[in-house]
Amino acid sequence: MQNPFVDLSKIDFDQLWERFRTGRKHIEGERLRGAIGRKLSEMIPRNRTRMDYQERFEQMIAAYNEAAINVDVLFDQLMELAGELNEEERRGITEQLSEEELAVFDLLTRPAPELTETEKDEVKTIARKLLTTLKQERLVLDWRRRQQSRAAVKIAVQKILDEILPECYTKATYDQKCEMVYQHIYECYYGEGRSIYEEAA
Repeated sequence: MQNPFVDLSKIDFDQLWERFRTGRKHIEGERLRGAIGRKLSEMIPRNRTRMDYQERFEQMIAAYNEAAINVDVLFDQLMELAGELNEEERRGITEQLSEEELAVFDLLTRPAPELTETEKDEVKTIARKLLTTLKQERLVLDWRRRQQSRAAVKIAVQKILDEILPECYTKATYDQKCEMVYQHIYECYYGEGRSIYEEAA
């Protein structure tokens, strides 16, 4: 059975810190570590550009296990990471994008190219248009099993990005983004309205 949705914003960090400070260091550290681990396992499949959070988390745990840092330092680092994950979850609201639109936007903008605010708005429009078009026209039942259907999705991604990506995208960047977006669609969308985002809702 899957873990229930983990909402780090519901954690009372002041209370958690007080319990930690008054002697329950290892218990509270493990509890926070577990909550962050579960949250990352929810967040990353929906948006692969968040892998840097997972890498940081693993580095913290490795440093602690190797006695490079003590439980106090680990707890401070985990608290900071939990705060960042809360911010990341709210970023879609700030950007005025749904979780799935944000994933496409991030693939198109991270780590490059550098964009003006106008260009960012253009890319947001592209993310919305791309998902709407694919859902309405291309993501049919079992599309991933048929070579012709996969090719049609890939061509649709290439066509939409070619038509409306800002001019700052070079040919090499365009090719890379097309492949990244297609791979994301392949991994996250099953067809007939089913996707990783519907499961997480």
